[in-house]
Amino acid sequence: MAKKTFGLGRGLESLLPDSGDSGIGIMQIPIGELDPNPDQPRQTFDETTIAQLAASIQDQGFLQPLLVVPTPGGRYRIVAGERRYRAGRKAGVDTIPCIVRDLDVTQQMEIALIENLQREDLNPMEAARGIDALKTQCGYTQEKIAARLGMSRPAVANMLRLLTLPDEVTEMVRDGLLTAGHARVLAGLNSREDQIRLAHRAADEGMNVRQLEQLAASLKPDRPARKRKAPEMPAELGELQDKIRLKTGLKSTLTGNINKGKIVLQYSTREELERLNDVLDMIQG
Repeated sequence: MAKKTFGLGRGLESLLPDSGDSGIGIMQIPIGELDPNPDQPRQTFDETTIAQLAASIQDQGFLQPLLVVPTPGGRYRIVAGERRYRAGRKAGVDTIPCIVRDLDVTQQMEIALIENLQREDLNPMEAARGIDALKTQCGYTQEKIAARLGMSRPAVANMLRLLTLPDEVTEMVRDGLLTAGHARVLAGLNSREDQIRLAHRAADEGMNVRQLEQLAASLKPDRPARKRKAPEMPAELGELQDKIRLKTGLKSTLTGNINKGKIVLQYSTREELERLNDVLDMIQG
């Protein structure tokens, strides 16, 4: 099944401080002084792609520098460009060109996520975890995440829903057996057993998202018809209804409006009926 591309409407430039900040600029940094980002959204790297990039680096050098931040001890943490770093190690280079910037944790997370989404298709589960990190660690609302990543708010919400799936299903998404669209359908099911069973069936039978939606819909019970809510009674009619109940001692129901309606009196014993008769005699007399 084809992987979905998570496109973004914004570039990394929108998140980078301008040239007038305290950044040191482009430096050739020894590869041994560079450390991968432990919060890197991408957890898996295609070794074939890394090997191809390493061959390109050996032939043409680095066409784009890494983005790094300085860390204690004279070292640097990679914010964007870990694929190039891995390829450089494979190519046996001594130094790598880097743009050094002083960035806070939030900026580093944003840039790392966007760089991965733009440079190479990110696994849907990795993208969901990266978005969740912006929400939980940076305190971003879904609306702010959507604005920063160039996504719609429903798209952000749908991505976060993937994190509720059983591990068995998320592994299938991570391995490319299911797409993000399949995962969103499965996330809408209440039963984890159904989620796992339908995930395997969709993968085994090569179902598209529409076919899985139809199968999932067949499992959901029909929703009971919603009862129409009775219109709220005007205050003066409510007072009249209570007055009738008080004077007659009977259950009274008043429906309608101030101009037209009906009053229903209910009795359940002979004594109640006789009391109503007495009340009417008093009114008449």
